[in-house]
Parts: sequence; structure tokens; C-alpha cells
Amino acid sequence: MSFGDPNNPYGQQPPQAPQGPYGQQPPQGPYGQQPPVPPQGGQPGYGYPQQGAPQQPQQPYGYPQQGQVPPQGQPGYGYPQQAAAPYGQPGMPGMPGGYASWGARVGAALIDGLIVGALPGILYIIAGVMAASSVSSATPDYSRCQPGDYTCLQDAANSAVSSSTPVGAIVLTALAWLIGVAGLIFVLVKEGQGQSPGKKVVGIRLIKEATGQPLGFGMALVRRICHFLDNFCLIGYLWPLWDEKSQTFADKVVGTVVVRSQ
Repeated sequence: MSFGDPNNPYGQQPPQAPQGPYGQQPPQGPYGQQPPVPPQGGQPGYGYPQQGAPQQPQQPYGYPQQGQVPPQGQPGYGYPQQAAAPYGQPGMPGMPGGYASWGARVGAALIDGLIVGALPGILYIIAGVMAASSVSSATPDYSRCQPGDYTCLQDAANSAVSSSTPVGAIVLTALAWLIGVAGLIFVLVKEGQGQSPGKKVVGIRLIKEATGQPLGFGMALVRRICHFLDNFCLIGYLWPLWDEKSQTFADKVVGTVVVRSQ
């Protein structure tokens, strides 16, 4: 006596897989798995498309989503960046007010010149007056010279002048030179930091054209040495009057610009 299939003792028919439209077989899942059967009625489960809701196309990564308002001010990640203006335009860092005028540069140079040369000039004048008064009072000794011996007469006059030069005049001359050198170093240090005393008074700055940063003491000294190019008929000092970037020849060699700081 046979009891049939032991796995189906009651003789029930196994459930048939649902047929696709036009008798086609439903698609097989990956790796031979059966595709999930959508639930009958009610809310579709996870992974099934929502009924009646149109699907919006997905934006590629890095682009703003539809309906999203870009932030104000600095654009966030994913938003196109605005093209940066080339350096040297007003409003850029280090260029708050554009290039300095020729008159402002002349005013700054005069103030720096007074700082460097005013006190040494006064000392030189005092030393010169002292030396001149001593020379005028000196009397050469011509008693040892024979008549017509002009060499002896000249030597006697020179000896009288040199012996009459006061020590005070020599000291003042040396002191004036030291003060002048110290004043020049002070101006160069401040200029290398961006503003010499004269530039600070008139509200301008000396910076590198490429970076907008101060050029330092060494390059400030090199720029001062390069000013000898501007001394030919003073054409280099007048060049900022018509130059697009208001540069002297020294500025073009070193790569610096003078800008308004206010």
C-alpha cells in the first residue's frame, strides 16, 4: 500500500509560480534566487516603488539637488565657485584701495628722506662751520721757505689747515654718518614690513606683486639699490605717472607694487 509522497501526505498540489504577461516566465533574481513577490494590497514594502508618486531623476554627486537653495555668501561644497579676480584689482587682499598715486609716493619719500638725512645734515653743517672758522684763523709759517719755492709755500699752507681742523668737527662728521646709516636701516626694516614711516603717514604700502605680502628687509635693500636705474634723468621716478601699475623701474625689477592701505 502506497502512502504517496512523504513530503505531501495529504496530496495537495504545490503552489505554482505566478506567470508573467503573455505567458512569460518571471525574471530570476541574482544567483538563481527567486524575485520577491510584492504584497497584495496595502502599503508596498521596502524596496518597492511607491504607487502614484512620480520618480525624480537623481542629480549626480557634487551638484545641488533640485529645490535646494544655495547658501548666501561663501558657496558651499558642491556649488560652482566664482572665478577669482586676478591679483592687483581693488578689493583683493593687500589691495584694499588700488595702486598708490604718484603724489602719495613722493610725499612718503620726502618724509623718509627727512628721517634719514635731517639730523645728519644738521651735524654736517655744524662740523663744516667749525672747520671753516678754524681754517680762516690759521696762519701758515712761511719763514722756512726760500723766495720762489712754491712747493714749500703750498706745504706750509696745507699744514696750517690740517693742524687747525678742530677735533669736534671730525667727531660731528663721524656721528652724522653713523646716524644717517642707522636711519636708513630703520626705514628699510619698516619698508620691508610693508610701511616705512613716510608710507604709514600717507597711507600706502609696499608689497610683492605676486603674493601681496611684505617683501622683507633683504628685498627692500635690493629694491633701494635698484633705484639707481631710476636716477637716469629721473625718468624712473616719473614712470609711475603713466604706468598701469604705478611702478618705477626698481619696482619692475624686484616685482613690487605700492598700494593704498586705506
